[in-house]
Amino acid sequence: MTNDTNPSRILVGVDGSASSIDALRHGAEIAAAFHAPLEAMTTWQYPVLSDGYYVVPDWSPEDDAKTILSQAVDEAFGAKRPESIITSVRQGSPAAVLIDESEHAAMLVLGSRGHGGFVGMLLGSVSSACATHAHCPVLIMHSPKDSSEAS
Repeated sequence: MTNDTNPSRILVGVDGSASSIDALRHGAEIAAAFHAPLEAMTTWQYPVLSDGYYVVPDWSPEDDAKTILSQAVDEAFGAKRPESIITSVRQGSPAAVLIDESEHAAMLVLGSRGHGGFVGMLLGSVSSACATHAHCPVLIMHSPKDSSEAS
């Protein structure tokens, strides 16, 4: 659970994808409109290992998640970072953590597609699970297709 259990907070799931950065920008607009705190959250978990794979001794998935979150906030806002923004990194599967954290949020904002799954799907597994099980309203941002994808 997050330290900020303010039920008016706008919670944004961030994985560093363009869709999640767009969600972060929109979450900030919503938070500003409602004078609510904004929380950008990234999750991490150790990869499932199978035969023939090993953990790199000096690698930290938590540190990687912190870097991804910091870079996403910088990309979303640059020098105009919202004053009310809180950043947090949690261990666990993205959908499970965000659903749990949604219990203490006014709204959960997500990008429609993250870094996993199949390109071209309209909704990713995390956004789909959160839309189905979150304890607060969920806004799923669909980023416009770039010109190279337009048909």
